[in-house]
Formats: sequence, C-alpha cells, structure tokens
Amino acid sequence: MKITKLMRFLLQVIVVGLAAAAVVLLLFPDSMTGKLPVVEVRESNAPNLPRDRGPVSYSAAVQRAAPAVVNIFTARTVVERTPLQADPFFGQFENRSQRTRQRTQTSLGSGVIFSEQGYLLTNNHVIAGAEAIAVLLADGRSFEASVVGTDPDTDLAVLKIEAPNLPSITVGRSSDLVVGDVVLAIGNPFGVGQTVTQGIVSATGRHSLGINTYEDFIQTDAAINPGNSGGALVNALGELVAINTAIFSQSGGSHGIGFAIPVDLARDVMTQIIEHGEVIRGWLGVEAQDVTPQLAQSFGLPTTDGVLIAGIYPGGPAATAGLLPGDIILEVDGERIEQAYEALNLIALARPGDTVKILLWRNGKEIETKIAIAKRPRAE
Repeated sequence: MKITKLMRFLLQVIVVGLAAAAVVLLLFPDSMTGKLPVVEVRESNAPNLPRDRGPVSYSAAVQRAAPAVVNIFTARTVVERTPLQADPFFGQFENRSQRTRQRTQTSLGSGVIFSEQGYLLTNNHVIAGAEAIAVLLADGRSFEASVVGTDPDTDLAVLKIEAPNLPSITVGRSSDLVVGDVVLAIGNPFGVGQTVTQGIVSATGRHSLGINTYEDFIQTDAAINPGNSGGALVNALGELVAINTAIFSQSGGSHGIGFAIPVDLARDVMTQIIEHGEVIRGWLGVEAQDVTPQLAQSFGLPTTDGVLIAGIYPGGPAATAGLLPGDIILEVDGERIEQAYEALNLIALARPGDTVKILLWRNGKEIETKIAIAKRPRAE
C-alpha cells in the first residue's frame, strides 16, 4: 500500500503525541490518573508510651524532633501617621504627601516540617498579612516560603518550601494523650533561637475559650511564650502530638497555662488544605447557645443537655428544613448533645450534601427531622 504525504504526517503526529504523553505520565503521574496531591507524612509505629517509668533525660526525644522545628520570620509594609500629623490642627500645616510614612513590620513564630516534600504547619496568626515569609531551619539553612492555604477557624496555616534533604517530624497520636503525660514544647520564644521546655499534659479537650471557632485544645504547663506559636509539642518519644498556639497570661509571659492544637485535628486540616485548597466543613446555618438551668426550666426540659437555636440564617439548611428560633437540638445522628461546641463539631465533620438526623425539643415535645448539610462559608 502506498503511503501518502498526509498519512506520513498523521503517523508523525501520533508518534509525537504518544511520546509527549509518556513524558507527562513519567514526570507527573497524578495528572493522568486524576489523583489528588498527597503529603507524605512519617507516622509513628511505636507502641504506647511506657507510663510506668520515665527517662532520666529527654535528649533523645529532642534530637529526634528538633531538626524538623523551624523559625518563621515574616515582614509586611505598614502605613502610619505620626501623632502630630494625625492631629487635625498641626496636620493642616503639613504637606499632604508627607502626612504618612511607610515602614517594614516584622514578626516571628515557629513551624513544623511535616514532610520531606517541604510542607510546613504553623499558626495562621503567625503569617497573617505577611508579604514575605522566611523559614530558618535548625541546621542553619534559610528558605523563602509560600502559603499553600490557611484555616482561620482553627488558626492553622500550611506553608511550603523548596529545599533538598529536609528533615520531617514523626507524627504521633494526640488521641493517646492522657493527663499527666510528659510533653516538650519546641519553638523560638522571643526570637532567642530554638528552645525546649518541659511539662505535662494538664488537660485535654479544652474549649469555649474564645480563641478559635473550633476548639479542642491540649492544655500544658510547659513554658510557651511569644514566638512559640506554630511550634511543636512532642511526647517523651519525640513524636508530634500538638501545635503550640496560645497562652493564658495577663503579663504576656508564660504562667504555665498553654494551649496546643491536637495533631489529629491539625493533620486533617493540613491534608484538606493541600488536597482542596481549603478546609471543607458542614454547616447548619444556626446561631446556637448552651442551655442554662433557667432556659431548661422555661422550655420544660428535664436537663440542661441540648443546644438552643437562638437564630436562623435565611436560606441556610436549617431554614430550609423548617427549624425555628427557640428549638433545642438534643441529638445529631444519634449523638446526644450536651453543649453547643459538640453540635458545632459534629456538624462540621459532616460532608456538604450529607443528610443528618436531628432530634429537636419544640413546644414540650421531641421532634425528629432530617437536614441536608451545606458547605460552611469561609471565615474572612
């Protein structure tokens, strides 16, 4: 059969196309399979902590975790006016173009390298508003970081640096922690350099502190100071169990009451940000408050369990399902609700589009209804 010029051209196009596809598949395998990006985390395979005995030194734990804890430096330009320039009387004598001045505002914090791919986790308040972010590793190397995504509702942010031979933290399980476990806080307090402090888990499941929208803090007496934010809280084996976030203090220094975000929650937030660019949560569209003894009595409730719906967002899932202000949520998908934060967390775990069963108290009777959950609007 005679091969025409047109056939020869088509064959060349096919060969070139197959070769290009092979190169793309080799360099970017996920692009051909539709897979989402996956962060490679080194998980702990150690048995439960030996709580019947303690080490004389925690140096092995520090050596294991400290290389993956970084210092974070941020900078942004702010515009300000001097007191005289801001004064209406003196300001009228100044040149308008000279009434403002710019300066570079810097801040510092800490972060944790989760993966050799270069993904870091820190607090959102550490990098909020930053125009430039620099990451200083424990080995002295420094790199510019980019923001992968943030979640103000939990005060977490994911950064990424491009660097070879990165250390990464070993991720433990915050769900295994009990009050009394030894923990170590690693970070950069006051910018003095990497510092390790030691304490115990003072409490778990702290909430209703008014720090974040979603709160499930680990409380510790390990000294946490300004600059520690975003750093690591590790157990006696050097495994990451939480991200240090806040302190309770009237002076600004450590009073032995610090709060950290459990790593189970932090890891889930990080994974969603990397895969979807944001954290996707369920939303009911209500304003809720705890039931006090006085409210329980007025509504004829035998206990103070449940969540009072104080308001309904127009067009939200609750409004569509016919919920009303004054209704009290008793159960969500069979889970008994005692406080408002429990309902908030349960609804947040539902995927948008999922249908949940809600048991209500209305006019002295229990009513069961089903509600299609929507996607929670992003916090600004």
